[in-house]
Amino acid sequence: MTFGGGGHTKAILNTVPEVTVLALDRDPAAISLAEQLAKEHSGRVKPLLGRFSELEALLSDMSIKPGTIDAVLLDAGCSSMQMDQAERGFSLSKDGPLDMRMDGERYPNMPCAADAVNTLDQQALASILTAYGEERHARKIASAIVEARRVNPITRTQQLASVVAGVFPAAVAYRRKDRLNRPAHMATKTFQALRIFVNDELNELHTGLCAAQAALRPGGRLCVITFHSLEDRLVKRFLRGEDLSNLDHYHFSPRKQETMKGRFVDERKGGESLLWVPVRKKVITAEKEDVEENPRGRSAKLRAAVRR
Repeated sequence: MTFGGGGHTKAILNTVPEVTVLALDRDPAAISLAEQLAKEHSGRVKPLLGRFSELEALLSDMSIKPGTIDAVLLDAGCSSMQMDQAERGFSLSKDGPLDMRMDGERYPNMPCAADAVNTLDQQALASILTAYGEERHARKIASAIVEARRVNPITRTQQLASVVAGVFPAAVAYRRKDRLNRPAHMATKTFQALRIFVNDELNELHTGLCAAQAALRPGGRLCVITFHSLEDRLVKRFLRGEDLSNLDHYHFSPRKQETMKGRFVDERKGGESLLWVPVRKKVITAEKEDVEENPRGRSAKLRAAVRR
């Protein structure tokens, strides 16, 4: 969860000779790669086309009962394969159609990023940028998008990137840095917010965590890799047993953390989760060598827990 380009799956296959991997991905392009890998490892890779929210049904179709899976690796967000293909519309550094649908053409009528940018009103756009991009300048950017689309529809990635960059003076744009203190494009958070919105990523992540929880056997292990704070806060609170049943856009802001009550916690044991035992108390982040080998992993966070 998800298969992506298959890097994790190949590592698992090479490390554990007797393992069978159920390779889930919502992207038909990724499933094509999984099917090729399945041919190379007869019977050890079983591709599953679907979203996290469809996992429970897919396992049922395979006659796999709840509580029987040994381990789940959940790798959230966008895959490198999707980012590298300009025609998918995820990358602001490569010009392509403003698409961002992880499902590809699987659902032709599903709204894409261009639909959101050109049809939502200014307040809705600002809310998306604030909730999913944690963008402090959401109102200014939303206003600029509405003004620009009155002249021409925004249909290309670099067209949108230019609109967002135009909101800021050069001095401000120069000051924005990423986690490695490198210059970051002013539209990075806008692209993240639109991608999460279009693909309903936070709801899918929560549903995927619940599906993994149901699928794992007692003693089974869940490992989750996230790439931004919204995802990581969700995973952290899920593993602590907090009640996330009323998921909404603002559920994961730090300010709301204290207002959320635990549903699966043991108050007699200091609020420990009734369902999970953490493998480590602290989150695992990429080492310097990891980042040098794979710069996209610089913001990755890994949390692991064992099912009670």
